[in-house]
Amino acid sequence: MATATTYGARDHARAQEGARAEAMPVVPASAWPAPPCEAGHLVWAETVAGGNYTHRVLARGTELRLTDLRGEACAHLLLYVADRPWERLNVADTVKVQWNAYLGEGQLLLSDQGRVLASVVADTSGRHDALCGTSTLVRNTGRYGDGTPQSPSPAGLELFKLAAAKNGLQPRDLPPSVSFFQGVEVREDGALDFTGSIGPGGSVTLRAEQDLTVLIANVPHPADPRPDYISTPLEVLAWRSEPTRPGDPLWEATPEGRRAFLNTAEFRAARGLA
Repeated sequence: MATATTYGARDHARAQEGARAEAMPVVPASAWPAPPCEAGHLVWAETVAGGNYTHRVLARGTELRLTDLRGEACAHLLLYVADRPWERLNVADTVKVQWNAYLGEGQLLLSDQGRVLASVVADTSGRHDALCGTSTLVRNTGRYGDGTPQSPSPAGLELFKLAAAKNGLQPRDLPPSVSFFQGVEVREDGALDFTGSIGPGGSVTLRAEQDLTVLIANVPHPADPRPDYISTPLEVLAWRSEPTRPGDPLWEATPEGRRAFLNTAEFRAARGLA
């Protein structure tokens, strides 16, 4: 179909309606072929290509499952309270308060105000990182020759800037991120070992404990020692569910976690949201 004219371009574009590429959002999400939840509960269904990003606002109680389809995805993640973006993921407090630098099932993602943003309710990977953040323009330019968003090797921070801008946020609003599916371990001497991926099919499921703005960049981990830019598709599915309540094993698991949940509940009650 000729596209040399505006009419030709329009006809060509309209002819693509209904076509599906490997990496794209599925709209409506209910059209996803194999939902992991009750029919009609899916609210976000997307496959994010390697070297790309996505973002979404999710309601409290929503469960978000990330899946490393081919074993080379790395989901860098930032979280903000949806109507108060100055309350955001604080990685330092997340590891300090919970006495644990390794993310996994049962861990909480905390804000700088001691409240729970999200909880990790399932994890089949175990290869995650809360220490290194994401890649930068300077680092990717030095390693791969380019790190701009339009290049073959975009940096995570540059993609986060784009996702942030689409949610009214600026570069100064980007704190250190966590990442899933490419692990790092700390040696006795404090040096870091890159442990990489567990392989295709690993997944992690988060539960939103407040209304959240979610930013995701799927790019290689900054500690990946391989010379090539290797990044494969990431599946993102989210569905309506319930937030963690008092009495839930996750709420009661540790004194620190219980205090973070109480901080969250008290703040919501003061706003008339409980």
